[in-house]
Amino acid sequence: MSFTLPDLPYSYDALAPYMSRETLEFHHDKHHLAYVNNGNNLLKGTEFEGKSLEEIVKGSYGKNAGLFNNAGQHYNHLHFWNWLKPNGGGAIPGELEKKIVEDFGSVDKFKEDFIQAGVTQFGSGWAWLAVKDGKLIVAKTPNGESPLVTGATPILGVDVWEHSYYIDYRNRRPDYLKAFVENLVNWDYVAELYSKA
Repeated sequence: MSFTLPDLPYSYDALAPYMSRETLEFHHDKHHLAYVNNGNNLLKGTEFEGKSLEEIVKGSYGKNAGLFNNAGQHYNHLHFWNWLKPNGGGAIPGELEKKIVEDFGSVDKFKEDFIQAGVTQFGSGWAWLAVKDGKLIVAKTPNGESPLVTGATPILGVDVWEHSYYIDYRNRRPDYLKAFVENLVNWDYVAELYSKA
């Protein structure tokens, strides 16, 4: 299975003022495209040709760093564009909200933990909401890793590589994370992934 760059599910201007057209043009059209192109080149002639993206990510982890980095980032970004939506944030669908309250104590506590994970991820990486052993957890990973490689199922992730926020927020990563949680998250997509996890 070769990798392809999907179109964004909204216009380049749709997430402003929280994420600008310029950020999306660089992040989607240049950074994500590079993962796709590099991943396809590194996939050729390997045992992973013809496998699903999830199989490639899990199988190359710890074995083929170049392929893993690009396949991992492609996997993360395929979801990332869908975790964003115009006028996002807001109410969390019922079942998912219930589970968040059950596992974190409150929605506010979850948001606080999630933002904190993103703020404290040193260097490049991601912050996550994932399902592990039937429980919701917050996690953070370096570079292109995701909870997929530790036996969990990611249902929400935020990219904290500088290219995802530096144009709009400069070095203010906490402001970017707050804007993401409050104004950009597509909770319907998170709930859909949760229902399949």
